Amino acid sequence: MKTNYKVATRGSKLALIQTEILTHNLRKLDASVKCNIIKIKSEGDIKKDKVLFSINEKGIFEKEVDRAVIDGSADFAVHSIKDIPTELDDKLVIAAILRREKPNDVLIGKSKINLEQLPPNSRVGTSSLRRAVQIIRKNPKVNVIPIRGNVETRIKKCINGSFDALILAEAGIRRLDMLNLIVQRFDCLDFLPAPGQGAIGIVCRKDRATRYAIDAERSLIHHLNAGCRFPVGAIALPNLRTNRIVLHVSVFSADGSKSINLKKSDILANSSLLGRDIANDLLSSGAADFAHEWRDALEKWSSQK
Repeated sequence: MKTNYKVATRGSKLALIQTEILTHNLRKLDASVKCNIIKIKSEGDIKKDKVLFSINEKGIFEKEVDRAVIDGSADFAVHSIKDIPTELDDKLVIAAILRREKPNDVLIGKSKINLEQLPPNSRVGTSSLRRAVQIIRKNPKVNVIPIRGNVETRIKKCINGSFDALILAEAGIRRLDMLNLIVQRFDCLDFLPAPGQGAIGIVCRKDRATRYAIDAERSLIHHLNAGCRFPVGAIALPNLRTNRIVLHVSVFSADGSKSINLKKSDILANSSLLGRDIANDLLSSGAADFAHEWRDALEKWSSQK
């Protein structure tokens, strides 16, 4: 099994901490795992002169990072789930999602005053239209000001007096070990977070050929086991170029003297249906007759000392 991985991520402190959370979990599963972190500047990191919601483009924080996965210079990428567009490149898949951190938004401020009590014209910073409109609903007298930069940069601007308060994701504050700065934690149902907020996603290349093969083979077993149980050998051979998949299957009598061997093909999109159909063909060809032989054989084997 492979134990050396190249992991793509943005270079911010928070992104690196999130990547370390992943690598730590991998090492807990296998202490021999080693990860080489590849830091990549995303478009969102480069276009710091523009307000985020004015950039009419999806995936500005993940596109360049994922490109490293697509071209093979990285094995997988680590992202905040909320930064991954739903229209993910068709060469990629979200392979895993880590346990979600608290999804709440929180208020950071020097004055230690809750959002509802901030005086008129207080400057509240956010990069999110979602947060901006909810801020105004809670306190229509404050001024909501766009702010850019990583979490530490934004907090520094607030502490230095450029802003009276900020709204940020609690998950990032927790991961940066800055919980002492939280003035107010918003209830998720009262101040709704972004979809996916607090979750870390792992993106890797989609091995489509393997997916089609496994779909066919697992479907075969599922439909055979629905009736009776006996050992079965199978291999599915997908061909992305021709858009077809061939499933080869054999079942044997307990003494090996008899066998049923079938082969069937279909288009790739019907891989699961192919597994079902060839399972039905096996049963129609008498494969179920082997079941009682195998029950007797298994009882005999299991009784041996």
